[in-house]
Amino acid sequence: MTQPKLRISTTNAPAAIGPYSQAVRIGDLIFTSGQIGLNPATGAIVSGGIREQTTRVLDNLAAVLREAGLDMADVIKTTVYLRDMSDFAAMNEIYATYLAPEGVIPPARSTVEVARLPKDALVEIDLIARKP
Repeated sequence: MTQPKLRISTTNAPAAIGPYSQAVRIGDLIFTSGQIGLNPATGAIVSGGIREQTTRVLDNLAAVLREAGLDMADVIKTTVYLRDMSDFAAMNEIYATYLAPEGVIPPARSTVEVARLPKDALVEIDLIARKP
């Protein structure tokens, strides 16, 4: 029996700016679209560097997960897109506080350097989570 695809949407994360959903649920799995460091209230990239943008990205993703009744401990896979791989250590430090705090099994992850991201962001992250 095929599971229906359900849209997940919250005003606590930036609205989709194209023909896509913030996230979709199929069964127990949640697939998010990539988030960049947009302030959901203004639609502008947060000021600062990689640390500030990574924080905003993860806050946006956490808001989408909350809307689905999950949290960061439910994340099973992430993909991180960096404009500059030299930002990896700083991004990783912030990432760990959200996705690998003590006592939590960190998700699987891929990290790649890309030529350019929307709105010239420094980082974009998408994830897959599973409802327990």
